[in-house]
Amino acid sequence: MIMFVRRISLLIAALLAVFAGQARAAQPLTFEQHVRPILRAHCFQCHGEEDEHEGSLDLRLVRLISKGGDSGPAIFPGKAEVSLIVQRLTAGEMPPEGKGKPVSAKEVETIRNWIDQGAKTARQEPDSPVPVLDAEKSFWSFQPLMNSPLPILQDGTRSVPTSYSPADVFLLAELQKHNLTFSAAADRRTLLRRASFDLHGLPPSPAELDRFLADVSPDAYEKLLDRLLASPRYGERWGRHWLDVAGYADSDGYTEKDPERKYAYKYRDYVIRSLNADKPWNDFLLEQLAGDELLTPPYTNLSPEQAELLTATGFLRMAPDGTADGGVDQTAARNDVMAETIKIVSSSLLGLTVGCAQCHNHRYDPIPQADYYRFRAIFEPAYDVKNWRKPADRLVSLWSDETRQKAAAIDAELKKLADERNAEMDKIVAAIFESEVAKLPEEQRELAQKARDTTAKDRTDEQKQLLKDHPSLNVSRGSAYLYDRKKVDALTKDFDARQNELKAKRPAEDFVPCLTEVPGKFPQTFVFYRGDVNQPKQAVEPGELSVLSSVNSRSQIPNSKSQIECSIPDDDPSLPTSGRRLAYARWLTSGQQPLVPRVLVNRIWMLHFSRGIVITPGDFGQLGARPSHPELLDWLASRFIGDGWELKRMHRLLMSSTAYRQSSRRTDELDRIDPDNRLLGRMSIRRLEAEAVRDSILAATDRLNLEMLGPPVPVTVDEVGQTIIGLDNRDSAGRPVSKRVSLGDDEFRRSVYVQVRRSLPLSMLETFDAPALNPNCELRNRSTVAPQSLLLMNNDFVLAQSQALAKRVIEHCGDNRAEQVRQVFRIALCHEPTDAELEAAVQLIATQECEFNAQNDDKAPPAATRAIASLCQALFSSNAFLYID
Repeated sequence: MIMFVRRISLLIAALLAVFAGQARAAQPLTFEQHVRPILRAHCFQCHGEEDEHEGSLDLRLVRLISKGGDSGPAIFPGKAEVSLIVQRLTAGEMPPEGKGKPVSAKEVETIRNWIDQGAKTARQEPDSPVPVLDAEKSFWSFQPLMNSPLPILQDGTRSVPTSYSPADVFLLAELQKHNLTFSAAADRRTLLRRASFDLHGLPPSPAELDRFLADVSPDAYEKLLDRLLASPRYGERWGRHWLDVAGYADSDGYTEKDPERKYAYKYRDYVIRSLNADKPWNDFLLEQLAGDELLTPPYTNLSPEQAELLTATGFLRMAPDGTADGGVDQTAARNDVMAETIKIVSSSLLGLTVGCAQCHNHRYDPIPQADYYRFRAIFEPAYDVKNWRKPADRLVSLWSDETRQKAAAIDAELKKLADERNAEMDKIVAAIFESEVAKLPEEQRELAQKARDTTAKDRTDEQKQLLKDHPSLNVSRGSAYLYDRKKVDALTKDFDARQNELKAKRPAEDFVPCLTEVPGKFPQTFVFYRGDVNQPKQAVEPGELSVLSSVNSRSQIPNSKSQIECSIPDDDPSLPTSGRRLAYARWLTSGQQPLVPRVLVNRIWMLHFSRGIVITPGDFGQLGARPSHPELLDWLASRFIGDGWELKRMHRLLMSSTAYRQSSRRTDELDRIDPDNRLLGRMSIRRLEAEAVRDSILAATDRLNLEMLGPPVPVTVDEVGQTIIGLDNRDSAGRPVSKRVSLGDDEFRRSVYVQVRRSLPLSMLETFDAPALNPNCELRNRSTVAPQSLLLMNNDFVLAQSQALAKRVIEHCGDNRAEQVRQVFRIALCHEPTDAELEAAVQLIATQECEFNAQNDDKAPPAATRAIASLCQALFSSNAFLYID
């Protein structure tokens, strides 16, 4: 019986496989949609891209495939098994070993079925191969934005239900297809903590909690959002998000030396100021791509507004740069800066892996290699590889003529003071010399004086011998202290004080790192054969990617600007610069280019809902994920443009939605139908980012230093190799050589102001997945690993802040244990402890206090403080602290 059942099961499985194969074979396949992507990924390198095709076979068009090469036709429509291409693929002979990634069995099956169906095309093919087919332009992300209407709900209407936002309707329509709806609303404490972390990256204070809970007005939540958005903490939080994709770092990277970028922080400050001011994102992007081209060189006597435009171009100076190191291959290093900058721009604004086309046509997206170099040509005048300017040469002084004159006057006084000091020192030296000469026999004194007055190379042998026999005669400014230390010290003290007083009056050096062009110098851009910088081929003009260059004519965005052709000049005669980046920036922010607004609103959505509508925010191409709610994505992008590219309005829209305000509680039904929560039937639970973990701990202790902007807080390594906050005190071998110097309150500044050294990521932030900026970060990893728990249990910073929170609670609550516990919970977790939690916490403190008293350690803090600190540390380590919701 068992054998019979097994045979029946095998028979059913075989029949299902046959039916599945027949279904696949019956699916109408076209060359453009199903086969060309496979051939492009695996075969075009040998049979399409080069001037000479191997075996004279070109696989870019069906007509050429049918014609075949040296071995005859490659396909016979309707006869897959006798088609040469199928035979070669099945035998594993194509592509040859080492020439590309093997074609999978599934892909071979697709080609076989396509041939058996008659090797059809979707439309009439062009007369000759073109880089990008019309069919490839039809990919979803290359299409113009659609002004999508609200979907029809189950009640047959498109109206927005009460308490729902328009964005909710798109989500609800998809949920209803699965007989689902939104979860119940989150409680007010949860909502407050969620909104505070989303907009500030900090927990709400007990005072803010009390204020929000006491406000029973219908618009209490809207008023909360207004308060959060108006705070300067907002720009710090959302500025950090943009700095990720911009690849912001305070060091050059590239080599192990990793030199510091002293003035890079000015770009970070520009970003924070811009977001706090709610600068429209079309202006924000325009300034970062071409702020210098909005000014007229030379860049001198800059107003604050003009300096801001130059500072914005720091966006294009964030890539790793090794060109200041004479020990590296300069040609390679310079071109690497170009390549990494292109990666940053394309991934942050276009959501495309343009860099994959540096060596050959993109294997998956319709980006020919020539397009990559046309894109490079936009930036080439500023990054002139043949006439390279090192990082220090790209700094622009922010001094005015008046400041320069003041500095020059003080420099003249300093020189005069130095001359006076030398003259006084020479008097001391002369007196010492006379004293030493007097010690010589009288017949040698005149010889000693002549030897002193004669240059070393002109001295006689007799004079040289005398000075050798009496080394004390060689007194100089540098050795005078050995003879008369009291007088030298007095002179040094006097002149040092006068010099320091003058230096204090001298204006501080002030530069901005930026990207600028040298007027009149516009180098030609060439396609590099296989990406080899030493093998330039044909010259190319600057231009947009071919697949996007004509999309503007189909725009359906309401209230968009007039139709703008993507025309990038080789040299704009109306500007002293080439005008290339300015023209391109205006095209990107015109409302006609579809990728930029899609990529931006997708990233905003991701940062509010844990994952994007497209879950690959840096890849909107073939290998990227498809949007879960494409109509919603386009509706949001159109709304963003229509609302003036204002980010704060988008925050209000998303955070006021039912989807955002719902509970994150899981249910069996939701987990069964939508385990990844793609439909958003509940709010997703999110782990705090690295910076938010550190900043929240400091906020809990009330130590967080809220000073804004300015130079970064430095980092160094401690005795065990951990990167900590502190002055860099390492020797040439990288070992600390002196005791750590306290930075005072600067140690407790927000993490966004901590120095970002590519070679020295702050250990606490690195443990919680702070990004490695090589060159930038499109999507942060969120891991849960053992080192995180070990750090929270053993890290000196965490231990110190746990004690600081304990002291804060004791000062506030006195010896009342229950009230101490309630206060710790309110500060750390934003909620009151349950009766069980209260009882357990009070017992924990009592037990710990007995343990610490038994240790009888006079040097340690009081046992009560240490006991409460144990509770504080436990809460810092809890999921309730580390996760939103």
